[in-house]
Amino acid sequence: MRTPRPWPAMIAGALVTALILAPLGAVALRGGGLARLGPAELSALWFTLWQAVVSAGLSCLIAVPVARALHRRRFPGRRALITALGAPFILPTVVAVMGLVAVFGRRGIVNAGLGAAGLPEVSIYGAQGVILAHVFFNLPLATRMVLQGWQAIPAERLRLAASLGMGPGPVQRHLEIPMLRAVLPGAFLAIFLVCLGSFAIALILGGGPRATTLELAIYQAFRFDFDLARAAALGLTQVALTLAALGFARLIARAPGFGAGLDRAPVAGLGTGPGLCAHDTAAILAAALFLMTPIALVLIRGLPALPDLPPLIWRASANSLAVALASTVLTLVLALPLALATPRHPLAEAAGMLPLAASGLVLGTGLFLLARPFVSPTDLALPLTFVLNAVLSLPFVLRLLVPEVRNLAADYDRLSNSLGLSGLTRLRRITLPRLARPLGFGAGLAAAFSMGDLGVIALFGNGDRITLPLALYQLMGAYRMDQAAAAACLLIALSFALFALFDRIGHHAQPR
Repeated sequence: MRTPRPWPAMIAGALVTALILAPLGAVALRGGGLARLGPAELSALWFTLWQAVVSAGLSCLIAVPVARALHRRRFPGRRALITALGAPFILPTVVAVMGLVAVFGRRGIVNAGLGAAGLPEVSIYGAQGVILAHVFFNLPLATRMVLQGWQAIPAERLRLAASLGMGPGPVQRHLEIPMLRAVLPGAFLAIFLVCLGSFAIALILGGGPRATTLELAIYQAFRFDFDLARAAALGLTQVALTLAALGFARLIARAPGFGAGLDRAPVAGLGTGPGLCAHDTAAILAAALFLMTPIALVLIRGLPALPDLPPLIWRASANSLAVALASTVLTLVLALPLALATPRHPLAEAAGMLPLAASGLVLGTGLFLLARPFVSPTDLALPLTFVLNAVLSLPFVLRLLVPEVRNLAADYDRLSNSLGLSGLTRLRRITLPRLARPLGFGAGLAAAFSMGDLGVIALFGNGDRITLPLALYQLMGAYRMDQAAAAACLLIALSFALFALFDRIGHHAQPR
């Protein structure tokens, strides 16, 4: 059996490792250790931890009835609704936060209703706003993970429960609770990790001594105080938290233990009754209303103001498109050789997952420290942004490709070797056509993520060297809300267009 040369994967792995370890090394050398952390930094650490725990807990708690309802009910548009639950993954953070402000802000529809009823207003700013936004973003993720757990219960177990006359209580005790015990810890920790690295949400809705995350504290130390040592120490703390959470996630991973099924259609009849039907309907409607209303309000306000956008927004849009396309290309150039090498070289996957250990702001701080002696980092704002966006997107694209690559190796390795197919010939005739769909989907995710990112560019962006999310944030800060809503509509359209374009290319390139 011929073994493919691993040098493309070695080059990609070395590049990714250098882009992660070099900035982290610069941060570590400048940091001075955790002893530099004072009361304000420890307060940010405490807030980061407890808001991540509460956000992840609420997301998982709410996801259970929503996922159960989607599993038990069949209705027109169900598939479309489940697909729509993935929208927050490609929705720019700053747009979603703007939509939440339109619902829960001082002039939002919730406070308007409370004022009409003579009740006190609620505030979206502070810890409660950060947690609300995190639940908005992560409820779809938790719902999809729990729904997959329900769908993984073999139909034979449900048929057996129905034949034994089990009601909802026994089914919950013997089937659903064991599944939730296996699925929920992983969902909780995945969301916990996302909330640890929160920046844009805390930047817009948090702030102040009681609602500052580590990411926001890094940004403040870097951008406002220019205290690089404090920013580096906070970055080291952020990395330590992330590594601890990743290690704990691997320790508690477990399987539900239902065994294999025969892939039969799910059994009906275990969720009947008017009470259960009403409960499921209410859960689905509440989730849909919570997720769709903020975006609808942004579109309603922003679409009429699109013709009045200032020239800066169009220049920022061009920058964002260039950054997103360059970032996507680099992500695929790194992800494909690493994924192809994974079946024979497990270290390739480990190198691709390395970006999970650090956030964009930590890496941006490190790159600033490395570049500062030689060139003004502001001059490199857009190149640094697209490189870091590509690296940070890599783990998600790699996770899409690796299972497909393993299946491809199992199905086609012997045939390819017997035909003498290798190198570029095998890549062109076998590999790329059969990986087209995950490549297209991964490229769409990477492009949408880069298009809407308000992380690294917040450190370096200045003047004309800004992207559309940063320009939108500046409009919000100047209280030009109609123009901000219009810019948000433009950002939504560009993000979803890039995602749809790459995803469609992947679907059309897949052999039929």
